[in-house]
This record gives sequence, structure tokens and C-alpha cells, in this order.
Amino acid sequence: MLKKTTLFSFALLGTMALTPALTSTAAIAVDDDTPIGSVDLSSVRDKIKAANYSAALEELRGLAEDTQQADVYNLLGYTLRKTGDYATSLTYYNKALQLQPDFKAAREYLGELYVETGNVGKAREQLAALTRLCPGGCEEREDLEKALEGK
Repeated sequence: MLKKTTLFSFALLGTMALTPALTSTAAIAVDDDTPIGSVDLSSVRDKIKAANYSAALEELRGLAEDTQQADVYNLLGYTLRKTGDYATSLTYYNKALQLQPDFKAAREYLGELYVETGNVGKAREQLAALTRLCPGGCEEREDLEKALEGK
């Protein structure tokens, strides 16, 4: 009986010792678009610039399985939008904004999705969010304003 108790104590202590490591790993799992702790998206961005959306999607889907990062979801949304899959694109933009509500690129791209699908009111909501995020102006705000011109 003493041996079972001793073994249980060691197992319990071992589990307790690992708990901080497991907790810190989980805390890092949700990431944003900052370079600290983020995945390298340079090859995905190169594929997107080359309009090789199928290759970009394949790589992004693999990354999305391994990490929850707003930039990964935003680029998934962008790539899907460029292929015409608006419904799935919307899902990924919303996921990016759920992880990081002040993510300017996701706000811009979501607004552009709304412009492309004729939902100008929703696009203007994203523009209002960008105006709050960068009152002095920013590239994302300017790009969405251009997309809204004439709408």
C-alpha cells in the first residue's frame, strides 16, 4: 500500500510540475500579427503577390491547423475572397477579428469584401472602425475609402 501511495505522490508532483509549462504553451497559442511568436508568412505573402491563390490556400490551411493567429485567418479570408469564395472568406475575417478586434488589415479586407458583395453599409461600418483605430489616417483606411468611392 505504501508503494502505491508513493507512486501516486510522484505522479501527482510530476503533473503539478508540468502544469506551468502546459499553461504557458496554451497562453502563446493565440497570437496576433506582431512578429513576436508569430509564424513566418513570407512564403504565403509571396504566393499571394504572385496571385497563386491555390498554393497560398494550401499553405495557410496547414498553418491554421497548427496555430490560431489573426494574420493567418486574415490571409485565409483574403485568399478565399480573391478566389470568389465570399462566404468562407467572411468566416475567416470574423475569426481574425475575434482574436484581434483592432486588426486594421482584417477590417480593411472585410470592408472590401462587403464592397464586392454590394453591402456598402457594412463596408462603411468597417471604415468607421478604421477611423477610430487610426484617426490620423493609415493605409488600410485609405484603401477602404478608395474601394468605397463611387459606391
